[in-house]
Amino acid sequence: MIEQFGWSDALGQDFAPHAAQGYAPGRVTVQHRGLYTVATDFGELNAQLSGHLMREAEEGGYPAVGDWVALTPREGGAATIHAVLPRRTAFLRKAADSVQGVQVVAANVDVAFLVASMNADFNARRLERYLASAWQSGAAPVVVLTKADLCEDADAAVAEAEAVAIGVPVLGVSVVTGAGMEDLAAYLKPGETCVLVGSSGVGKSTLVNALAGEELMATAAIREGDAHGRHTTTHRELVRLPGGALILDTPGMREFGLLEVGDGLDATFEDIDALARECRFRDCGHANEPGCAVRAALETGALDEARWKGFQKLQRELNFLEAKEDRAARQTNRKHWIAIAKANKASKKIKGEW
Repeated sequence: MIEQFGWSDALGQDFAPHAAQGYAPGRVTVQHRGLYTVATDFGELNAQLSGHLMREAEEGGYPAVGDWVALTPREGGAATIHAVLPRRTAFLRKAADSVQGVQVVAANVDVAFLVASMNADFNARRLERYLASAWQSGAAPVVVLTKADLCEDADAAVAEAEAVAIGVPVLGVSVVTGAGMEDLAAYLKPGETCVLVGSSGVGKSTLVNALAGEELMATAAIREGDAHGRHTTTHRELVRLPGGALILDTPGMREFGLLEVGDGLDATFEDIDALARECRFRDCGHANEPGCAVRAALETGALDEARWKGFQKLQRELNFLEAKEDRAARQTNRKHWIAIAKANKASKKIKGEW
């Protein structure tokens, strides 16, 4: 069964140390709170984490959908997960309204479908966030614009997305008419894993159902008032399609906090990066410096003002996160040396009493 979920010789080599301990391999297909469904050669098992893994797993180190794990099967279709294999790719985020750390949206993904609908949901700035995270993940991004049948000018919508997603394929599709579905299916290759990422109501679950040829995911219509959708997918689930490809649906994510996407930001704003390299000064702040290629492009209209502001906003967000991490590291280091100083002081006091 694991071959059907992407098992390979390379994974077999990575798994060898776990096999020596008597563990079996499996891939996480569904993730609930503290519970996992895992595809194994013993069938689908309901798994929980071992106490050791719960204690030792670092931030973002808990299993996520798409992960390969080492487990021990138990009676009654249960299992215990002992370890997570190294990830080839990982789509990460830090939710904007969360105090938690890293959230692994999907692991070991080959293609990231960034989904938006051709209605009021489309937001170029949000797409830039998704693109930055997709590039950083190691997966190949593809922008999918759904509900082309409801759009008066689908070509214009595709062109708008292409202006943001430079060098990334942009597909306009309609499940109702079938337009673009063949182009989308071309990215689904046997043994490879794709993830659907986007807001609620953009049609991610509808796409999965159409590609699977059956109703696997619950769907709901968008609200007529504001074109926003309702959350129909409440968990992440990895589905095997008839052609052998694997596709992962995710709950809608309107808020998407960036996390460690420095390289991904450069790839997303390749046009701005190229302009910055033409500035007269390497440390150009793109404000009032002479010979600034970015300011010149803004003045001529070659660079869209909204895109530039979007880039600046994401850059400030990344700078803030980096500074926050530095402060946390300094605080941890300070507490460490305070503890050492207290221990030394206590030791000297004891020696003096002797």
